[in-house]
Amino acid sequence: MGRPDPEEGQLPAPVKPPDGGWGWIVLLGCFVITGFSYAFPKAVSVYFKELMKDFHVGYSDTAWISSIMLAMLYGTGPVCSIMVNQFGCRPVMLIGGLLASAGMILASFTTNIIELYLTAGVLTGLGMALNFQPSLIMLGTYFDKRRPLANGLAAAGSPVFLSSLSPLGQVLLEKFGWRGGFLIMGGLLLNCCTCGAVMRPLDMGMKRKMGKAQDKYEAKEMLPIGGKSEEGISTTDGTKKGKKAKKKPKKGKKLLDFSIFSNRGFIIYTISKFILVLGLFVPPILLVNYAKDTGVPDTEAAFLLSIIGFIDIFARPACGMVAGLKWVRPHVAYLFSFSMLFNGLTDICSARASNYTGLVIFCVFFGISYGMVGALQFEVLMAIVGSQKFSSAIGLVLLIEAFAVLIGPPSAGRLVDALKNYEVIFYLAGSEVVLSALFLGVASYCCLNRGKKEPPPENKPSAGGGSDTEEAESDVQEAEERSSDNHQPAHSTDNAVVVANEEPNHVAEEQRGEGGGCPAGDGEVLARDGCNADQMVERDSF
Repeated sequence: MGRPDPEEGQLPAPVKPPDGGWGWIVLLGCFVITGFSYAFPKAVSVYFKELMKDFHVGYSDTAWISSIMLAMLYGTGPVCSIMVNQFGCRPVMLIGGLLASAGMILASFTTNIIELYLTAGVLTGLGMALNFQPSLIMLGTYFDKRRPLANGLAAAGSPVFLSSLSPLGQVLLEKFGWRGGFLIMGGLLLNCCTCGAVMRPLDMGMKRKMGKAQDKYEAKEMLPIGGKSEEGISTTDGTKKGKKAKKKPKKGKKLLDFSIFSNRGFIIYTISKFILVLGLFVPPILLVNYAKDTGVPDTEAAFLLSIIGFIDIFARPACGMVAGLKWVRPHVAYLFSFSMLFNGLTDICSARASNYTGLVIFCVFFGISYGMVGALQFEVLMAIVGSQKFSSAIGLVLLIEAFAVLIGPPSAGRLVDALKNYEVIFYLAGSEVVLSALFLGVASYCCLNRGKKEPPPENKPSAGGGSDTEEAESDVQEAEERSSDNHQPAHSTDNAVVVANEEPNHVAEEQRGEGGGCPAGDGEVLARDGCNADQMVERDSF
């Protein structure tokens, strides 16, 4: 019998999230990636007026650029999940940074709107998708107790970058034109590669090396000094090598786990997010053009997005802190439903804003509600499925949301071209968001009542992390069962070394099954040192 080893095809013991340390650097990288992923499609809307003049197209045609970016960000979710499960987060993010930058650089040389769709839309959107999803997975790996706060701080990257990229885009447009602005924006996206480089995975290899070194140290302490000690250590190494040769080849990891569709909470969350995305991105995408059509100067119109971003900067971390409270975290789904309801009512109540003051008031309340939605959306998903299934869950959710992204903003643009009236657009978008909030709240309440009728589990998980605890216990149990199946009797010297290598509870169970006590021969050595099985269990338990 031996310690479960991932190299031997067994499930490794789950690594406890550090909730700090290098995790703060990972959080900073996730902050930048989130900023580019969400703010960039909105900031590009600053160039739409010039694109309409150069390519002789309408609102709906230019709105497709932002929609394709967001659709690639969402629609390639399963592809990102498969690549992350196969190659890891860091290589995928490095490739994504290069693709995002190349897309904007090539877009600066385009001669028609179709080429712009393929470069700035498809290529840049794909690059940002390959950065966005792995960064969230790494964030969930490094944080557990502080995960709501970490999600809130990372989500704050979106408003920070939105408040910066929008005025920067206006300045670049005035000085270099839209082609020069796209070229410079492509250079800025190379920072995604730097963020990918700092996504260091939690090292299981170091933990295994420390375990092997501790085994040898315990063997030296248990066996007498001299040739017998060296013989015991060499026997230990030889036994492990022999076991590795006899192990069955390890099973391949699931590239995409569809079992999450059996989770009712996941189904409710996915449906509500689909309805939400239909109207959530419409107001910020059309806001700049709406302000310009009402007579607001271009610079002040672009500043409206900065107002949303500035309010959003404080709303997201604050909402993350509130969601992390002990009495709030078990009910985080209801807080998410309230934030969506707040956002939808803001759109409806501000539909008749016809001057700059009214638009500023709208931006303030929209920034608060939008920040709450952004801070909670992935925290709710992590709480529903757990961090181990999060890579598959987020990929499938983003794929479903991609269809809503392709429907929402382009349809709103066509309505603008047909009706020449933004009031209907705001009413429609707000109604969709309100509907998603009501669905999530009512459906979650119904499922919660059903769950109360079911018998509670023996070990109640901590709030917000139930799925992780259950999966960890099942993984360890499966690993112990595999290790017990592969156990074979060894010689007396091997038995002495195995006693040193086994975990205390496992040793106690094993030796009780064999009749207890120390093995013959070398048992005298253990007796002299006072290290029988029961004493080892009692000592190590402290």
